[in-house]
Amino acid sequence: MKNKKVGYGLLLLASIAVISGCGKTSSAETPEKESDVSEQSVEKVIVGSVGSDADIWNFIAKTEAAKEAGLAIEVKNITGGPITNAATVDGDIDANAFQSIGYLESFNESSPDKLVPIATTYVEPLGIYSEKFASVEEIPNGATIALADNPSNTTRGLRLLETAGLIKLKEDFDDGIGTPDDIIENPKSLKFTLIDDLTGPRILPDVDVVLISNTIALEGGLNVLKDSIFHEEANTAIRTTINVIVVKEGRENETALQRLGELYHSPEAQKYFEETFEGTKVEVDQPISEIWGE
Repeated sequence: MKNKKVGYGLLLLASIAVISGCGKTSSAETPEKESDVSEQSVEKVIVGSVGSDADIWNFIAKTEAAKEAGLAIEVKNITGGPITNAATVDGDIDANAFQSIGYLESFNESSPDKLVPIATTYVEPLGIYSEKFASVEEIPNGATIALADNPSNTTRGLRLLETAGLIKLKEDFDDGIGTPDDIIENPKSLKFTLIDDLTGPRILPDVDVVLISNTIALEGGLNVLKDSIFHEEANTAIRTTINVIVVKEGRENETALQRLGELYHSPEAQKYFEETFEGTKVEVDQPISEIWGE
């Protein structure tokens, strides 16, 4: 009997040890599995942008809304639109946010790989700037006007000069590929030079007049509503001047990328934009289907 009791005791202790050991393994594994699930639910998205638009996405990346959306956003500030679009085509970045519909269409016309917009963001006025003259009326005969040397911004600039009453364009002027050769009336005999649009603020002291897009103006410490001598009205913006979030064709339905548009239009983000950019970036929250495709 004594031997049997010892045997039962050893068996009981062994059972307790096994049960105890199993319990420890289970409690140790549970947090690890939860951690794995948490990590898998966060998706990294690389957004390429330019200047003040990169500041926008750096802010969005830190918002609570981005965390709730399950996105870890990395922002790459890239110098120049063509480079940013090329990086999107090559897959070095997942999406970009800096360009208008007009700029995007010009890029697609010259590229075998297409980009598509997935969400609208804002419109911002293009401005006419001068350190020599206080109004468009003061611009003298023979003055030199500097325009951005890319199709969409060249045509947009010419349209603005026409709105300002400085020139008149032919009736069938193409807003995608128009040039100064399409001017049919130039009463002040203005001269035109095409420049790298990034250099606008830098060359302002050296030319009579320069047209500068607002994103680049902000980088140069200029506010289009205060510092330009004439500018577009945001409430008269047309389709081609609306800025968009862009991805490579074929990726437009990816859930993580679609969430970027939602984050841009969150109340927290919009409050920051209004305070930071003083009304120079006017929100456009419009279905992409209304401005893109058939």
